[in-house]
Amino acid sequence: MIIDNQEFYVNGINYSIRSAIIKDAKELSDLRLQIDGETENLDREKGEAFIDKAGFEQIIKTDTESPRNLFLVAVVHERVVGFSRCEGNHLKRFSHKVEFGIGVLKEFWGYGIGKNLLNECITWADSNGIKKIALHVLETNDKAAKLYQKLGFEIEGILKKDKILSDGKYYNTIVMGRYND
Repeated sequence: MIIDNQEFYVNGINYSIRSAIIKDAKELSDLRLQIDGETENLDREKGEAFIDKAGFEQIIKTDTESPRNLFLVAVVHERVVGFSRCEGNHLKRFSHKVEFGIGVLKEFWGYGIGKNLLNECITWADSNGIKKIALHVLETNDKAAKLYQKLGFEIEGILKKDKILSDGKYYNTIVMGRYND
């Protein structure tokens, strides 16, 4: 699905949020690799589950054509600095919900990019008959969990000792959802 471009000015920078397009594919491949190396809040170590330019081209094509998928990018001075995806499921019993994921370059944390990406996804979901947005967040990522709760997400469960991080310790994953009646 495609959304209209949205413009933002936060803490001294201008950025836009728009639907991903095929020409973003190479930049998204590089961006995802960099983000994976900047934080342990995501599922992957840097380089794991690598998606190349062709892989992103296919994802963008699929997400653009699917009424249950949305792939957004955040752009600062023509540079993609973050992205989010909502991915639906083709099975009828799950047709009411999408799974949400996000990544923003560390250099651009604090500018509301993650919040605005999520807000755009919520607006899209609510206006397209999607009743539930589900996501997972690492228990140590308090800032994200608080943002999700502020935007209407509730804790639905805990996946205990779900991830092992670089310190060798196990951490829980919080399962969250936002349901729109």
